[in-house]
Amino acid sequence: MASTIGPLKTSIARKVTMALSALFLMVFLVQHFTINVTSVFSAEVFNELSHFMGTNPVVQFLLQPVLMLGVVVHFALGFILTYRNRKARPVGYAQYKGNAHSSWTSRNMIYSGLFILFFLGFHFSDFWIPEMIYKYVESNPADPNRYYGEVLHLFENPLRVAVYVLAFIFLSLHLWHGFQSSFQSMGWRRPGLTQAVQKFGKFYAIFIPAGFIFIAVYHYLAQL
Repeated sequence: MASTIGPLKTSIARKVTMALSALFLMVFLVQHFTINVTSVFSAEVFNELSHFMGTNPVVQFLLQPVLMLGVVVHFALGFILTYRNRKARPVGYAQYKGNAHSSWTSRNMIYSGLFILFFLGFHFSDFWIPEMIYKYVESNPADPNRYYGEVLHLFENPLRVAVYVLAFIFLSLHLWHGFQSSFQSMGWRRPGLTQAVQKFGKFYAIFIPAGFIFIAVYHYLAQL
């Protein structure tokens, strides 16, 4: 019995940790979107918010490392849980018709996650790495008005815009199942609450990625 309880507790701990990291990242997405969408309405406000986030020591040296840790933990546990789940399948599971018992998004979370992981590397090379070089390698003086122009420059390229659009479509698919799955892993499913979580999760999975797509496409079209 003890040999069964140990692995079970470990598996539950992994799922809870993954759910917590997912919820943390979803909160970050809202904050990130809220700042980025201001670039559509006001270059001044966007520059001001971006400058604050880029120079505030709490954000740079505390929240930013925590965010990166959250990303690493979430994806690492995602791969581990997927591997263990597939390894634990019985031989006869090959005949199991997954589409009769689960959604396409839930069965393909690993693939949408992989594309999102690829996009994060792409996004880091676009924004974060140049930002670190600008501030800490080249030691350039702080320019509070540079951020809006940098965004416009990046979204001049239609291929880059296409990558962003595709990435956020995959993010939407990932969130479609991941949002409510995180609440379920936390044990927060209650009568009357589950349906509300599902509806809000679907709204979130559409609205936030669509908002990011809108920002990228808007800045591209505005420069034509």
